[in-house]
Amino acid sequence: MKYILFFISFLLTSLLFSQKVFPPIYNYKIFDYKAASQNWGITIDTKGGVYIANNKGLLHFNGEEWILNKLPNSTIIRSVKAVDDKIYTGSYEEFGYWEKSEFGTLVYTSLTHLITNYKFTNEEFWQILAYKGAIVFRSFSSIYIYKNNTIKVLDVPIIVNDIEVYEDKIMVSGSNDTLYQIKNDTLVSFASLATFDKTIISMLAIPQGLLLGTKLEGVFLYKNGEIKEWDSLLNEELKKYQLNDMISLSDGKVAFGTIKKGVYLVDIVHNSFVNLDRETGLQNNTVLAMAHDENQLWLGLDNGIDRVRTNSPITYYTDFSGAIGTVYDLALQDNVYYIGSNTGVYYFENDTLNFVEGTQGHVWDLLTVDRELFAGHNTGTFKIHKKALEKVSKISGGYQLVKVPESTNTYLQGTYVGISKFEKTGQKTWEVNPIQGINFPVKQLCFESASVLWVAHPYKGFFRLTLNKTFDKIETIQTFDDEAIPNNYNVKVYSIKNQIVFYADGIWYIYNAIANKIEVFEEFKKFTSKELIYNDGTYFWFINNETKEITFTDLRTTNLTIAESILQKRLIPDAESVTRLNDSIFALTLNDGFARVNIHKLKNQLNNSFVPKPSLNFFKTENKLYVLSDTLFKLTNKAAEDITFQVSAPNLDKPRYYYTLNNGTKTQAYEVDQGTINFQNLFYGTYQIEVFTVSMDGKYSEPLQFYFEIAPPWYLSVTSKILYAVVFIAVIFLVRGYNRKKLKRKQRSFEEKLGRQQEEHLAKLEKEKLAKEIKLKQKELTSTTLNIAKKNEVILELKNMMVMNKDKFTSASRYGTVIKKLDKSVNDKEDWKRFEMNFKELHEDFFERLLKEFPKLTPKDLKLCAYLKMNLSSKEIAPLMGISLRGVEIHRYRLRKKLNMETSDYLSNYLITF
Repeated sequence: MKYILFFISFLLTSLLFSQKVFPPIYNYKIFDYKAASQNWGITIDTKGGVYIANNKGLLHFNGEEWILNKLPNSTIIRSVKAVDDKIYTGSYEEFGYWEKSEFGTLVYTSLTHLITNYKFTNEEFWQILAYKGAIVFRSFSSIYIYKNNTIKVLDVPIIVNDIEVYEDKIMVSGSNDTLYQIKNDTLVSFASLATFDKTIISMLAIPQGLLLGTKLEGVFLYKNGEIKEWDSLLNEELKKYQLNDMISLSDGKVAFGTIKKGVYLVDIVHNSFVNLDRETGLQNNTVLAMAHDENQLWLGLDNGIDRVRTNSPITYYTDFSGAIGTVYDLALQDNVYYIGSNTGVYYFENDTLNFVEGTQGHVWDLLTVDRELFAGHNTGTFKIHKKALEKVSKISGGYQLVKVPESTNTYLQGTYVGISKFEKTGQKTWEVNPIQGINFPVKQLCFESASVLWVAHPYKGFFRLTLNKTFDKIETIQTFDDEAIPNNYNVKVYSIKNQIVFYADGIWYIYNAIANKIEVFEEFKKFTSKELIYNDGTYFWFINNETKEITFTDLRTTNLTIAESILQKRLIPDAESVTRLNDSIFALTLNDGFARVNIHKLKNQLNNSFVPKPSLNFFKTENKLYVLSDTLFKLTNKAAEDITFQVSAPNLDKPRYYYTLNNGTKTQAYEVDQGTINFQNLFYGTYQIEVFTVSMDGKYSEPLQFYFEIAPPWYLSVTSKILYAVVFIAVIFLVRGYNRKKLKRKQRSFEEKLGRQQEEHLAKLEKEKLAKEIKLKQKELTSTTLNIAKKNEVILELKNMMVMNKDKFTSASRYGTVIKKLDKSVNDKEDWKRFEMNFKELHEDFFERLLKEFPKLTPKDLKLCAYLKMNLSSKEIAPLMGISLRGVEIHRYRLRKKLNMETSDYLSNYLITF
């Protein structure tokens, strides 16, 4: 019974949204892919790379960027087909293939030179088919078969509109009443269409037979030689909107591209379809080409390229008109879906969006109570049923309506001005009154018990309120100003499994009822920086405030993560809301609609998904592309100033990447949303790069690993180091030589100095010796002179005594002889000669200089000068000269005159210094 109810619920919800909720559509505009508007063909290679035949050339989308590759003659490419590692294209009088070069770029090789004995007649090649090792190119007038490096041309009698493989044969359709097949490289009739009388423009082999598509007369089914109109609800649509192309999807589904109404996704088994067109997200309604791979349907449009995620667990309703505005809440009531937005309340009826008149303004909350829908509005609270509108409360701002525990008919609502009490008084009547004792805005409220209520103020934090028994008055208000929560701004309060918890500044807290205080909630530490946006006691939805990732969990075994990019970055900051539609389906509000998430389907896809290893698209510096087959890219130091490489995983929707950069000593790790990664001014050395693809739920792929080596700058290169070594050695030798020379100079200087010092010392010793000798001689001279003076003094005294006693001498002659001998002894020339000799040894040129200066000096003057130079007194000089003291003074006076000296000058000092 449980499963039956679940199936019914799921079926009703699926039917409800079948026409209005669509798979995600990604638009690539002309300025995104930077080529022409029209896109004639699409193909997808084995790695998920997309190639599109465009008016300007071959477009390649590697999962990260669009690259335009032009033909040598720059003609329009009309068809494209990926076969193995080659991309075949057809153009005007030209076809060939593209291959990736060693640098990751596409290189074109023409095949038309293989055509012999045939000349083009203004042919364009509109279709390419791979068949049993051959490549078949189709124009309107001919078919070309390329195999084993040869080309065979098949002339056909019709205008060829399409070729298709059916029952292991290549079918050919065209302008006449016959289907053809290619057999042994020849076109032969397959079936007569004489009674069909319709032009077939497209064929598609399906398990039920061969679909034959016409331009304006619908689709027909060929099976076992019979043709009948295809029994499908879609056929009338296709007749109206001009079928252009058909391709098979997965699980028995088919896509029909039209000229006027976009694309139809058809479930042939269940005979149902969904139309995607300009109103539901396509860029325009003309579908020129289609390709499908890995649940991704690529559409080449007349103006742009679109990608549709088929079989997606996340589908969308998008209001392209902008009338709804930002959606704040959703509700499912009586199988009618209601949307509450900043412009009012809307609902769907017959797949049409309708506005509930009178609800203009901001809607905060939609809640079903006893099978009645309440809308908390900017101007009050309303009961709504499609067009029926009843105002229940005039109190402005209905934020949140919560049932009082243990009560069957009482609810409380947070408003702009406090809390309102809703009490059901009849079958469909309600009485609403404001609760006394509170007058500030209450955005959130939850019950601790039937009488204890917690409320959150947008700016002032949270409060614990105690209600009276009738729930119409606040008896006490408890604040927690000094508790663990430091910031009161925008605190959120929740009741989780009968516990009161808080979220503030990325941290989770819990109320300890026993201690009556707030504490950090240890069990929710794994949800740090993740705000709770939905909680029903069983399932919990969190949003990461930093990355905007959505996490779905039951706090036990189930944990699913949805990246913001998957939701196309359409969440409403700080106003995200989740509505549970059934056991498996939830709706998320968006800034222009809502997203529907099938948790069961999402879980299965994520559990069974394979995260592909990223591919390296290129590695380059500013001026050079590198060969991708290399395991080590070697870069000059200059080139390494700007390094860029690109990885991609085209099979994934909006993949993220995690990479590490390791230089042997330090590892840096980053997660990025794009596969083009740039480094600038890296230090020289060898680096290891590991890149992982990250799936929607955070799974990591196997790593792509490669290395690059940055050469040291020129001044640190091997050559420079050798040069440095040579210079260093040379400097060592130069310094050594210089030091040797310097040492020799110093040694020579020292030796010279030592020699000088020795000479000076010897000179000093010699001088001292001479000084001693001179001093000794001076002493000797002085002593001798004084001795002579004393001798003469004695002699003179004897002479004077004899003169005084002359009468006592008996003989005058004898007396005279004695006197003469005494005079001779006083004036002994030998004494003077000895004195003169010794004096000249001390004062070598004294007499010569004196005579040169004063030539009139007599020998007696010179003798007096010599005695005065010796600093002898007049008393000492008198006996030496044999004259009296008076005579010395007179002689000195005369000498002063001869020397031109003033009377104030000292004669002795003058002669001593002369």
